[in-house]
Amino acid sequence: MNQLYVIGIGPGDPSKMTVEAMEAMRSVDVIAGYGVYVDLVKPLFPEKEYLTTPMRREVDRCKMAIDAAMEGKSVAMISSGDAGVYGMAGLILELAAGLDLNVTVIPGVTAALSGGAVLGAPLTHDFAVISLSNLLTPWEKIEKRLELAAEADFCIALYNPSSHRRSDFLRNACDILLRHASPETVCGVVRNIGREGESCKVMTLAELREYQADMFTTVFIGNSQTKAVNGKMVTPRGYRDV
Repeated sequence: MNQLYVIGIGPGDPSKMTVEAMEAMRSVDVIAGYGVYVDLVKPLFPEKEYLTTPMRREVDRCKMAIDAAMEGKSVAMISSGDAGVYGMAGLILELAAGLDLNVTVIPGVTAALSGGAVLGAPLTHDFAVISLSNLLTPWEKIEKRLELAAEADFCIALYNPSSHRRSDFLRNACDILLRHASPETVCGVVRNIGREGESCKVMTLAELREYQADMFTTVFIGNSQTKAVNGKMVTPRGYRDV
């Protein structure tokens, strides 16, 4: 049967890919993906055939990968982070339905986990991951998800917090969270996770409201129990209370 792997390559540093992901990419004939992600792995596999499309051409990209696989080539479709978290796994599976094609999804380390590790342990308890991009999700629905996550006292990881067209989205999100959370809630940001220039900062929710994030930033909002410990974010699980 024709083979197509859907692979999460992690936060961007190829050395942080899983062994399973590395072995699968080594075995295939073709690697497909968004150009920025392809450029991250090309130095490791210069001999491979590559298929790329620009941003917002995800359907075309997946169809190209499927077509190559149906021609008998083994193919890897790559996504940053985990392929099943805002990645290509779902779309590939939908488009490949009914075809003589074996689709294997290989997990990677998503930004919530890799960025959380940089900050310390912000997600040790229940948490939600929410994207602030309204490209595919109406802002009204994003607002509702933020409202309910804050009301339930979840820790929250925010993806896509800002862009040139959405420069006020993070501030608006913080205003929603502040309806239920203290301004002193411990928060953190990580920029360029796993890449050159990686940086992080711990701050309060009130300070986060004024922070200038970009598309390379992942934002973490603690719950009511999250605290700063030696410059790190720590959300207790409750082990010391039993």
